[in-house]
Amino acid sequence: MTYTRRLWAVIRRWGRTRFPRRLQITLAVAIGLLAVGTVGYRWIEGDTWSYFDGFYMTAITLTTIGYGETHPLSDSGRFFTVVLAYSGIFTLAYFASELVRSVVTGELREVIGRQWVDDQLNNLTGHMIVCGYGRMGRIVCGELDRQKKRFVIIDKSAPALASLPYTHGLPIAGDATVDEILRKAGVERARALITVVSSDADNLYICLSARLIHPKLLIVARAEEEEAEAKLRKVGANKVISPYLAGGHRAVQAVLRPTVLHFMEMATRPEFLDLQIEEVKILPNSRIAGHTLRYVRLHQDLGIMVVGILRPDGELLYNPQEDTVIESDSVLIALGQRRQLDLLEAMSRGPEKAEGG
Repeated sequence: MTYTRRLWAVIRRWGRTRFPRRLQITLAVAIGLLAVGTVGYRWIEGDTWSYFDGFYMTAITLTTIGYGETHPLSDSGRFFTVVLAYSGIFTLAYFASELVRSVVTGELREVIGRQWVDDQLNNLTGHMIVCGYGRMGRIVCGELDRQKKRFVIIDKSAPALASLPYTHGLPIAGDATVDEILRKAGVERARALITVVSSDADNLYICLSARLIHPKLLIVARAEEEEAEAKLRKVGANKVISPYLAGGHRAVQAVLRPTVLHFMEMATRPEFLDLQIEEVKILPNSRIAGHTLRYVRLHQDLGIMVVGILRPDGELLYNPQEDTVIESDSVLIALGQRRQLDLLEAMSRGPEKAEGG
């Protein structure tokens, strides 16, 4: 069944593909000749020829197979056959040359690739959207790709998106301030949007547009100027990042607390398997929801340290005690090995979803 669905998907994609115009015209001419020949034989030779006889004779004539006449032909029928034969030869030769030219120049590959991207975009859900593919955008996309998260890149520069080195990213060449482009990126189905365009005005407009389309979307925005942060929050940004402010804080921490900074950097990287920090949301049907930390024994059984809990009302508990109740829709900030954290994530989803994947 899996192979059948894949084959059907390929057939549908080819059916929706808009081939280069010259190939479309050539294919239309070939179909037109087939139709003219089917009707022409019937009209010239009379009732002794059925439409299927005309179709078969036209097909073997255009393809120069030449099995022989289906029925004896009159002089008019033979002259008509000669015209069809030369028309078929020239049409097929032109079609073959155009097909080779499209393959060599990459035009056909580009058309098919564009259709493949559109199909993938239509099926995306729970993905990330990155607006802007400058220096900061490249860093964001590289990190998302290392984390194996599906994401869409929107940028005005089509050449910059021509050959992306990402496995999990899809490109869209366009202006992210336009609602149509955001909808094409699947903003209604997205998990989060990260806008790192170099212009604060564009970031403001992107945040406003995305918030109006998807009121519950998580939006992270870049701010160049200090006064832009308040404006970005007012138009819907959940988190505002200033590259210069963040870089300054990091430089100070590298001097004052180098070991702490090194630990935090390593613990947030997916390739560092010894110890990682992860946030895990507790769903209502989770088997650990409503119980205390002492009861669920995360540290004793899994070796996980819960360093913080973000409650549904927004209160953040640091270093929670053993008698702290784990509420539904709360977020655990946990420290442990990757395989241990994966077990915690399975427990947070509940028994049905954990077993079903």
